[in-house]
Amino acid sequence: MFSAETLATFVVAAFIMVAIPGPTVLFTIGRAMALGRMGGFLSILGTAVGSIVLVVAVALGVGTVIAQSVVLFTIVKVLGAGYLIFLGIQAIRHRKDAARAIAAPPVRRSGPRLLIEGFVVGVTNPKSIAFFLAILPQFVDLHAGSVALQLFVLGAIVVTIGVACDAVWVLLASAARDWFGRSPRRLEGMGATGGALMIGLGAFLLVWSEKPATT
Repeated sequence: MFSAETLATFVVAAFIMVAIPGPTVLFTIGRAMALGRMGGFLSILGTAVGSIVLVVAVALGVGTVIAQSVVLFTIVKVLGAGYLIFLGIQAIRHRKDAARAIAAPPVRRSGPRLLIEGFVVGVTNPKSIAFFLAILPQFVDLHAGSVALQLFVLGAIVVTIGVACDAVWVLLASAARDWFGRSPRRLEGMGATGGALMIGLGAFLLVWSEKPATT
C-alpha cells in the first residue's frame, strides 16, 4: 500500500507534529495531575477513541464537509472548548475533594466517566480535524488502492504515536503529582493547577484562528 520511503517520511512527520505539546497533551497532563496515573491513562484511551472517530470521518469524507463549512467547524470548536472549560471549573470547585481523595488510600475512580470525558475532548478537537485533513491526504497514492483505507491506516498510525507520546507525558505528570502529594498543603493547589490547565486549553481553542486546509 505504501512504499517504505513514504511510510518512513510520514512516521517522522507525524511524530514531530504529535510530540509538540498541543490540546490533547495539555488535557492529559491536567488529568494526570488531578487524578493520577490511571486517570491520565484512561483519558488517553478516551481521546484515542475520539481521534479514531475523526480518522474514520475523514476517511469517509465527512471530515471534509465539516472543514469546508465555517459554521460546522465553529460549532465543533466551541463545543470542545466549552467542555474543557467546564471540566476545569469542576476540578477547581472540587479541589478539596480531590485533595482528600489523593491523600486517602487509592480508590478506583469511575473508569467509564473518564473514558467518556476523554472521548469528547478527542472527537471535538478542531486541531486534530485540521491536522488529519491537511497532512494525511499528502501521503495518499491514488494508484495504490482504496483512498479511504489509506487515510484510515495513516490516521491510525498518528493516533498510535499520539498514545505513546501522551503516555510519557502522563508518567511525567503523575510523578510530579506524587511529589506534590507528599505535602498535604500542596494537594489543593495541585487540583486547581490541573483545572487551570484545562480552562486555559479551552480558552486557547476559543480564540484559535487557524482553519483547516480546503481544496
